[in-house]
Amino acid sequence: MELTNTNKDRKNKRKTNIDLGTMVYGKVPPQAKDLEEAVLGAIMLEKGAFDTIIEILKPECFYVDAHQRIFSAMQGLANKSQPIDILTIAEELRFREQLDMVGGAYYVTKLTNAVVSAANIEAHARIILQKYIQRELIRISGEIISDAFEDSTDVFDLLDDAESKLFEITNNNLRKNFESIDSVLVNTIKRIEDMRHKNEDVTGVPSGFPSLDRVTYGWQSTDLIILAARPAVGKTAFALNLARNAVMNPSKPTGVAVFSLEMSAGQLVQRILSAESEIWLEKISRGKMEEHEMKQLYAKGVQRLAQAPLFIDDTPALNIFELRAKCRRLKTRNNIGLVIIDYLQLMSGTGEGKQTNREQEISNISRNLKGLAKELSIPIIALSQLSRAVETRGAGKDGNKMPQLSDLRESGAIEQDADMVMFLYRPEYYDITTNEMGENNRGETHVRIAKHRNGSLETIKLRALLHIQKFVEDDAGGFGGTGLTGNWKPVSDVDGGAKVFVQTGSRMNDLPDDDDTPF
Repeated sequence: MELTNTNKDRKNKRKTNIDLGTMVYGKVPPQAKDLEEAVLGAIMLEKGAFDTIIEILKPECFYVDAHQRIFSAMQGLANKSQPIDILTIAEELRFREQLDMVGGAYYVTKLTNAVVSAANIEAHARIILQKYIQRELIRISGEIISDAFEDSTDVFDLLDDAESKLFEITNNNLRKNFESIDSVLVNTIKRIEDMRHKNEDVTGVPSGFPSLDRVTYGWQSTDLIILAARPAVGKTAFALNLARNAVMNPSKPTGVAVFSLEMSAGQLVQRILSAESEIWLEKISRGKMEEHEMKQLYAKGVQRLAQAPLFIDDTPALNIFELRAKCRRLKTRNNIGLVIIDYLQLMSGTGEGKQTNREQEISNISRNLKGLAKELSIPIIALSQLSRAVETRGAGKDGNKMPQLSDLRESGAIEQDADMVMFLYRPEYYDITTNEMGENNRGETHVRIAKHRNGSLETIKLRALLHIQKFVEDDAGGFGGTGLTGNWKPVSDVDGGAKVFVQTGSRMNDLPDDDDTPF
């Protein structure tokens, strides 16, 4: 008896309180077999059903192997312009020696019993596509997890590969469909009517320079704009002026993302503060400012910029996948309307560690930038370096140094992909200190629009005040009306016709040499 009780105690100890019925021993991949049968049956019942879903589904979207083979046979019949029905599909599968693999002619016939009509075939097809995307995400996630456990895997290659595979799912399965001309016409006419009733001519993101906006009507959505110049001409300063003018525009403030691959975020902010407060960049960089200048910096610079929708990323060697991911997040969370990249040649492609031609890499980057502009429906301004061909063209100090499209560095694809190409040119960069009238041209800057897909080609003249990192309209006075809005005033003329300015209450009694300031 004691032995029996002991055995019962042992059995009780082995008992568990876990309900085995609630345990999951495995997971079935997302699928919709019934809908797959309904879609295939509907295609065989109605003549135009296949054309409705061919842009949505591919054979691999079906979970059941037999359904993949049947849909592939339907594609084969459509390519041969043959009708799609029970008999033709059975014959096509027999020709491919796959009829027995799908369950014979009986199974093909059985599919038509799963549906009455093709009325909801598009909705059914989209659900099948969603299940396929879920399965693909599970597959890719599994591969990423497996690779992440490998010690030999380079983490940056892994990130790049993961981004590439996820983008491939989006690119291959979530493409925009065709739009009929009538719907496009309605939207176009509505846009034209809206512009007719607006008092302003700028339809895109304003540049802040009326003479430039007159030609471009602002930076237009989906456009890729290339801003190119030789080193130290003022590309970064001009680009930051464009960013500052966009975010600080009183009637149309626009969020801007600046990706700086060359300079730190702190250096960029110093330049923006200099332009906004009109205090010399050299003083801000060195922190050598008087008390009244600090007050001016806070009042005109810090307080104005503190709430501006300006986002700066100074990640070095940024690749196109990282850029795309960051821009998507900024567009979703902060609704940015303009992206500026400084500069194109410092970006890396997707093939680090692989044998990739640099020209092909730049071509791929410019192509992706254009695609990103279209995807997010925003303009992208990419700065670019010029080749040394500009320096070798012409003799001496003549004026034949204006950049050309062929001077774009490393790739002709930049010229092809861009909707607009602008060149910055400063005569004094080549020691040309007077214009054709013999007048001093210090700070004179030519913005040459060499390619404009949707407008005219013109050259705009601005005045560079690089000691405060600011550009102003040339007719705003240059140095006969500086364009400075602070407490500046002319005090005397100097050799060459230039005027000297001082800021009241400060010790600044002359203009610095622009070439002494890095830009």
